[in-house]
Amino acid sequence: MLFVAPERHLLRAKDLADRRYFEPLSVDDLARAAGLSRAHFSREFRRAFGESPHAYLLTRRLERAAALLRATDHSVAEICMSVGLVSVGSFTTSFTRHYGCSPTVYRARFPPASLLASVPACVVHEYTRPQPRTFREDSAPAAP
Repeated sequence: MLFVAPERHLLRAKDLADRRYFEPLSVDDLARAAGLSRAHFSREFRRAFGESPHAYLLTRRLERAAALLRATDHSVAEICMSVGLVSVGSFTTSFTRHYGCSPTVYRARFPPASLLASVPACVVHEYTRPQPRTFREDSAPAAP
């Protein structure tokens, strides 16, 4: 039987948290991915990565929320739900604790997302191009 270092199992759980942060993941789900009991997993995860699994997952969610606040015009509630959190109040509290300001204040520090949206030139050319006309459209309607 091949020996696998415990850190490899922990990385499997960490990758799961990174990949599926927007789903309702729990520490039990992460422990299951690592193939460890919840208590042993939590202890080993903290020892290996310096923070609890729950704190790691929350940090991933808050980082993604910050990116969405900078790059989109979605409401704070929509962003909260899209990153896997269910309470806007606890999201705002956690975000404020992590970033030092509320999500709304954080968003105000950056230019509006509509200014960042660039449309490729090929799309602009296609939609601003004059529409071809046929010979019939240019002539007067035919008499009955």
